[in-house]
Amino acid sequence: MTKILKNYTRDSWFEASANLQDILSAVDSSIVAQTGTEGLDFAGMLEHARKIGGTNLRQMTFHERARMIKGLALAIMERKEELYEISASTGATRQDSWIDIEGGAGTLFVTSSKARRELPDAHILPDGDYEPIGKSGTFIGQHVYTSLHGAAVHINAFNFPVWGMLEKLGPTLVAGVPAIVKPATQGAQLTEACFRIMLESGLLPEGALQLIVGSVGDLLDHLTCQDVVSFTGSAATAAKLKNHPVISRESVRFVAEQDSLNASVLGPDATKDSPEFDLFVKEVVREMTTKAGQKCTAIRRTFVPAALMDDVEEAIKARLQKIVVGDPAQEGVRMGALASLKQLEDVRDKARQIASEAKLVFGDPNKVEALGVEQGIGAFISPLLFRADNPWEAKVVHDVEAFGPVSTLMPYRDCADAIALANRGQGSLVMSVFTHDPDIARQFVEGAGPYHGRIVFIDRDSAGESTGHGSPLPMLIHGGPGRAGGGEEMGGVRGVKHYMQRSALQGSPRTLSGAIGKWLPGAPQPTGEMHPFRLNFEELEIGYTLTTASRTITLEDIEHFASFTGDEFYAHMDEEAAAANPFFPGRVAHGYLILSFAAGLFVDAAPGPVLANYGLDNLRFLKPVTPGTPISVALTVKSKKIRNPGEYGEVVWAVTVTDDEGEVAATYDLLTMNAVTDAI
Repeated sequence: MTKILKNYTRDSWFEASANLQDILSAVDSSIVAQTGTEGLDFAGMLEHARKIGGTNLRQMTFHERARMIKGLALAIMERKEELYEISASTGATRQDSWIDIEGGAGTLFVTSSKARRELPDAHILPDGDYEPIGKSGTFIGQHVYTSLHGAAVHINAFNFPVWGMLEKLGPTLVAGVPAIVKPATQGAQLTEACFRIMLESGLLPEGALQLIVGSVGDLLDHLTCQDVVSFTGSAATAAKLKNHPVISRESVRFVAEQDSLNASVLGPDATKDSPEFDLFVKEVVREMTTKAGQKCTAIRRTFVPAALMDDVEEAIKARLQKIVVGDPAQEGVRMGALASLKQLEDVRDKARQIASEAKLVFGDPNKVEALGVEQGIGAFISPLLFRADNPWEAKVVHDVEAFGPVSTLMPYRDCADAIALANRGQGSLVMSVFTHDPDIARQFVEGAGPYHGRIVFIDRDSAGESTGHGSPLPMLIHGGPGRAGGGEEMGGVRGVKHYMQRSALQGSPRTLSGAIGKWLPGAPQPTGEMHPFRLNFEELEIGYTLTTASRTITLEDIEHFASFTGDEFYAHMDEEAAAANPFFPGRVAHGYLILSFAAGLFVDAAPGPVLANYGLDNLRFLKPVTPGTPISVALTVKSKKIRNPGEYGEVVWAVTVTDDEGEVAATYDLLTMNAVTDAI
């Protein structure tokens, strides 16, 4: 009996019973599942997401949501073999599926880790430093991010049924926004299986996730200004969605990551015998054949110095001849099938268009020997390498993308010519440059940067650890200008902010400090009899301040410090030379001497809740300290967050060093790890 994929709506599974669509195996064209959405209440799904899912998620802090997505990743990894088994029907090899399944889980791990390191354990995210407005400091500004009160609609492509879902879900859930996932119909059987694993983990609050396995019906008609649509796929579909009247009328956020004509360039410094030559050839072939070329980041245009055209062509062809196409279940198969017969016809059609102005030098779009498969069965195609010797006279190769194992080899004259040709793609997700010359790299950054969302430089030094041309990474942005859609995804915490609203707050330091849970200069600084280093993490109150006694810095202190450390810079040791410096009135104390004495003033030496000092941030020396000047310190709890629940948290202390005139000599943030009560 054919499996019917179910939708997940308002925390229940729903199976459509009419107008079902078949999902065919990419390998043998057999029916592997059916999908349908008839009968779904799309308006009700959005309302449920906003009222139930959003409310539940916003009750959690950034850190709680980050730990939740880490748990989802662990659940997926524990049951990954179930997903590998299903993935074979999409035409993917084991290596292809590794990118999709384990790579997808990896995006959740990285997003979780960065969120716990870089975001507060709170509900509001301060954005940058406060802005002084009033002269006396009683009126200031502060930018913040807050969670949108809507739903995220994720419309994903067919090429990565798991990764495509998870790379969007991680930042969305950390932001506190519920998601409605709509995978492409082709491959939805794999998405649904992964979705079930996440639900069965028990980690998701009610309303956080819903699933549509077919048409979205009138879903978009019910969007509001608090919702987000994040789309991956073709430019044509993106344009259709972007121009939806409700999206325009309600100013719905629309994030598009579109397929683009990505380029790879063999640098002008390369020779046939250079390591970069071999690395380039290997990468072009890998990008042509991984996922049968069905990657939004795959190399579609391949540019090489004109003198190396023949050498590169022969080297690529030699590697392509070793690629075994066939059933992914067969031993030795290096390239599987396209996602569907429809996709096969589309690639053939686009290949014919490219052939109108480029010569096919490897492969046959209409014939391929597929291991373990009868001739004519399945969505298999040969890798296709074209060659266009007059790239400036060509148009199709810069405008038409065959979303399969297809690339066009083209020559360039010099670095400027290569940059101009790469930019003819009118915006792409990624380009790669194989060069060992940093000056060439600089020219590409300046000349091609505005047209490309990511530029990867690969050479003999980086090749061993390089993730390659076509691998979007969760800590870096994925997206690009122009034809690539003009959007961004991932990028660590940057991706989280796409699902949040940035607002400018104005008010007194006391009010804004209380609103954002972070001490701001000018806010109250309560004191107490207890030294703050004697208080456990949860006992420390934001703003709690220790004001120390003073210590006078003497000339003997300065000379001893210089002798002891070896820092005998003239400003500390030569009165005449120091006085000639426009920044100093004469000999002055070392900055690090001031820091050392400051620590001596505020540190409580006995063992206690402070476990470690692990760094300083934002250090500034604002006024020189001359011999004979007393200094004192104000140590204030600026912010804090749990790092390991039940064990310890991170405390940020604002340190202000002042002289006897009350003027600030130095400021910095001190970072410590402090134990919670139960850990002592």
